[in-house]
Formats: sequence, C-alpha cells, structure tokens
Amino acid sequence: MTRSRPRRPAPVDPAVRALVAAQRGVSRRSVLAGGLGAAGVGALLAACGTGGTPGSSGTSGPVTDRSETEKVVRWANWTLYLDYDEATQSYPTLERFSAETGIEATYAEDIEDNDAYFGKVQGQLANGQDIGQDLVTLTDWMAGRMVRLGYTQELDKANIPNADNLLASLQDVSFDPGRAHTMTWQSGFGGLAWNTQAVPGGLRTVSDLWAPELRGRVEVLSEMRDTVGLIMLDQGVDVAGEWGDDEFFAALEVLEAQISSGQIRQVKGNSYAEDLVSGDALAVIGWSGDITVLNFENEPMWEFVLPEAGGTLWSDNLMIPVGSPHKANAEALINFYYDPEVAAEVAAYVNYICPVDGAQEAMAAFDPELVDNELIFPSDATLERAHVFRALTPEEETRYNDEFQAVIGN
Repeated sequence: MTRSRPRRPAPVDPAVRALVAAQRGVSRRSVLAGGLGAAGVGALLAACGTGGTPGSSGTSGPVTDRSETEKVVRWANWTLYLDYDEATQSYPTLERFSAETGIEATYAEDIEDNDAYFGKVQGQLANGQDIGQDLVTLTDWMAGRMVRLGYTQELDKANIPNADNLLASLQDVSFDPGRAHTMTWQSGFGGLAWNTQAVPGGLRTVSDLWAPELRGRVEVLSEMRDTVGLIMLDQGVDVAGEWGDDEFFAALEVLEAQISSGQIRQVKGNSYAEDLVSGDALAVIGWSGDITVLNFENEPMWEFVLPEAGGTLWSDNLMIPVGSPHKANAEALINFYYDPEVAAEVAAYVNYICPVDGAQEAMAAFDPELVDNELIFPSDATLERAHVFRALTPEEETRYNDEFQAVIGN
C-alpha cells in the first residue's frame, strides 16, 4: 500500500505498546461463538470488553437513567478501534457526536482480553453496580455470556432509529435473538500474515508456519478460537459444524508440539504486531485489520491472507452494562455510529469489516480507494472462505479454554 491518510495515527512507541500489553493481558479479538447460519455477510459477529472505575453502590432493581440531567456517556473499547487524529490528539467522530448531541463522551482504550475484562468487572455486574462505563464492546461469545447472565440492559430501539441500518443478516443472532441487547461494532478475519521480504514465497496454509526456516520466528494468537480454529480448519474440520473432543484435541496437540519444539516463538495478543515490526516474528496467525494498520504505520512489508482451508470470522458488540445510569445517552451514541457516513469514516481508519448497510456507498465519497477493499466490505466469495467457530456449551468453554491455557503456558 502507498496510501497516506491523515486520519491514520502516527506510529505508536513500541515501548508504550509493550507496557500496555503487559498490563492488560492477552488478546485483542475473539472469534464469534454464536452460529448465525446465514452465508455471506450474515456470518459477521461481534465482541470485546471494557474496564472502568466501579460504582460505589449496587442496585437490586432497575437502575435509574440519569441521561436527561447528566449529559455524559462513557465508552470502553479495544485499542486502535476508533478514528483518531494524531495532530489534535482527538477522535474526530466522537467529538462530532458531542457537538451534535451535547453529550460529553469519555473514551477509554482499555480492552485487551474478553476473559480478563470480564473477570475484573463480574463482581460489580453481578451486584447490578455501575462499572464506570455506559458502553462496552465484547466478542460474540462473551457478549452471549453477558446477555445470558443478565449483565446487560435491553436496548430501546426507539432511541436507535439507525439500528435499521444493521446488515439484514446480522439482525438476528443466536446469542441475542432480535438484537435486544447488542449491536455489532466491527468484524474481522483471523488468518495468516508474514513479512514479505523475509518470507518471499508467502504462506498459503497453516502448516506452512511449521517450515524449518521459520523456527523460532512464528507467533500465534492467544485467542483460542482463532489459533485452534485455524489449525482445525487446516486439518479438514468445519469449525462451524459438528465436532467434539477428538477434533479439538487433535488441533491442540499440533499447537503443543510446535510450542515445545521452539517453532512457535510466543503466543500473544495485540503485541504480536510489535514483534512483526521489530523482526522478532516473521510469520503469524493474526488479525486482518492489524496488518493493514502496520502497513500504514510503517513501510508496507506485510501481507495477510485467509488460508486455503479457510479463515476464522469474529465480531465485536456494543452493549450497555446493567448498572449504567446513562442508558439513553449510550443509545444516542450507538445511533450516531450507525449513520452510514460516520460508519464509513470509522471503517476507513480501523480497516475492519463494517456492519452498517450503506457505508460502502458512503465510502465512495469519503475514500474511493477503500470501496472495494475486501477487508472492509468483503464479497460473498470471500465470506464463504471465513468460518464462525461454533457455539460452545458452558462446560465445553471452560474445559477447552483451560486446556488451551495450559498448553500456551498460562
């Protein structure tokens, strides 16, 4: 890529990134776990989480919405997941939201891992307390858990007329029928990425990562559904279909063998990107949007592809925590970001799959070069090669995650 757009941030100091990664935990994205059943764009799903200062008091009943008297909204999200202007050190669309609505928005990039964040706020959520955020962004499987446990407030769609712009195939998902509690923020692919100068032949399959010349220079994601899911696909397993212990543990054995042999240098979350930049890692299992960001922030020397056997597909969802006292303000923010022109502006920065109908047409005026970008507006043919990790039962989720964490050394 040779494009240079001012909305892209300046390179982030690697030392700062490393510190953030060390403080926050493991991973940035998680693949969906609620099978949508629909092909094409219908497979897009969502997910992440947020942190904040817990409220000082719990509530045993519905929380009082103070949106009319307190014109504020607090939003926690993942890193590099909203348009940012380095020159002004501000989020242009978020500032426009505040100017148009009079609602002061506080934004925190404090989501690094679904499990770590959930563990941090679960106690407050269980007591109906304000966790210090009015809007959080969690992956489908974690969003499903939040909804199931009653940790989210039901959305008032009268306050979100732009909810009609959600892609039709995303309007009814298994973990939140009818989208009563969640709205998709962005989606993305899990696949293969490599340094094109150091690996001139490129990668086509997950097994290519195990080539002897890459020993000690490979990294994989700490998100189980992406790393194990891609290995399972490489072994001929339909991760969205019927499979069980035999298939899961066959893939886990491959991962364990490659870690034990030293083929895999490390298992990481967001910080794998810094290792690509430093050259410590030459080939990775990574996320689509991250590689695009790296190529904008540095010399464009990395390529991302879905493996021949297919890639994974995940999404992140916006939710209002049970104890939020600014529900209507949060709904106003959701409505703002479902305007196609605003969604296009965000998509041009984050380079993940946009869930808003009309955003592709709006992108023609905003940045024509991105209208046909398959990582933002994938064709049905591309989406057919991406697979949603099937929904796990609570028992499977606990058992499989425990085994995965043991293998990766956590």
